[in-house]
Amino acid sequence: MQKKITLLRYWITLASCVVLYGAKAQQAVQYSMVALNPYQYNVGYGGLSNSLEATAVVRAQWNGIEGAPLSQNINAHLPLYYLHGGFGINIDNDQLGAVRTTAAQLSYSYHIAMPNENIFSVGIGGGIVQQAIDGTKLTTPDGIYSNGQILHNDNFLANIKQSAIAPTFQIGTYFKNKRLQIGLSANNLTESYEKYTIKNLKIRLIKNIFCNFALDFEIGNKLILSPVLFVKSDVIQTQLEGGLRVLIENNVTLGVSYRGYTKTSTDALVCIGGIRVNEKIKVAYAYDLGLSKLNSVQNGSHEIIIQYNLNKVIGGGLPEKIIYNPRFL
Repeated sequence: MQKKITLLRYWITLASCVVLYGAKAQQAVQYSMVALNPYQYNVGYGGLSNSLEATAVVRAQWNGIEGAPLSQNINAHLPLYYLHGGFGINIDNDQLGAVRTTAAQLSYSYHIAMPNENIFSVGIGGGIVQQAIDGTKLTTPDGIYSNGQILHNDNFLANIKQSAIAPTFQIGTYFKNKRLQIGLSANNLTESYEKYTIKNLKIRLIKNIFCNFALDFEIGNKLILSPVLFVKSDVIQTQLEGGLRVLIENNVTLGVSYRGYTKTSTDALVCIGGIRVNEKIKVAYAYDLGLSKLNSVQNGSHEIIIQYNLNKVIGGGLPEKIIYNPRFL
C-alpha cells in the first residue's frame, strides 16, 4: 500500500509539471451535481431561475490521496427583465497538488420568449484566470533537497511561489420549457496564454465545450423522474455522465449517475441526495464511488451544494406568471 501511495504522490507531482510545461489538453474542473448548478458551466442559464439565485459548492476529490483536487465554486445570477435577459457572476477555485487555479467572470444573457412557455437564451461572459504554482511542493529527479534547500535544477521550475493572469471568455446557449432543458456552451474561447515573470514560463488556457440535457416525466402528483446527461470535451478528450434524478413531493431529490463511457475513461458511480430546507434554501450531497484503478488507494469523492433562491420577483417589467422548474430540488 505504501508503494501505491508513493506512486500517487509522484503522479500528483507529474500532473503539476504537465501543467507547468503548457499542456495542450486541459479538462475543466470536475463536479458531480451539474444538473443542480447549470449556470456554473453555461452563462446562457443566467436569470432563468426567475429570481436571484446564489449557489456555493465544495468538492473534495479522491479523498485520502495527498495533493488530490479540492475545488470550490460560488455563483449568483438574476433576471434583468428591463434588459430582456439576466446578469451573473461566477467564481471558481481549484487546488491540485502544487497548482492553484482561480477564475472570476461576469456574464449577461439575452432571453427570447417563444410560444408554449418555451424560452431560449444566449449568454456571453468574460473575466480573468489566475494560476499559481508553489515550487516548494515540487521535486525533480535531479533536484537537491536537503537541509531546507530547494534546488530543482530545471530550466522551467522555480523554487518559489509564482503566478500569472490571463483573460477568459465564454459563450452559452440554453433552451428550456416545463419538461425539457438543453444547454451548449464553451469557455476559454480565445485560448489565452498565462505568462509568468519567472523563467519565461507560460500556460495556455484550452477551450472546453459543455453540453447538458434533462427531461422531466411526472409520475402522479408527487414524483418526477428526470434522465440527465452531461458532456464535456476539450476536443482531444471527451467525458460523458448520464443518470437519473428523482424528485419526491418537490422536497427530496435522489439520484444516481455514471461517469465514463469506455474501459479507459470509466471514472465513478455518483450517488446524490438532497432536501429543500425551506422555500428559499436547498442542500444536496454527492458521493463518488471510484471505479477506476485509483479506487484501490482513494476513499471516494465528496461534494456539497447549498443553493439560495430569493423566490420573489425583482424590479419592474416582470411577466405576469413565473414558472419554477421543480427538477432543481
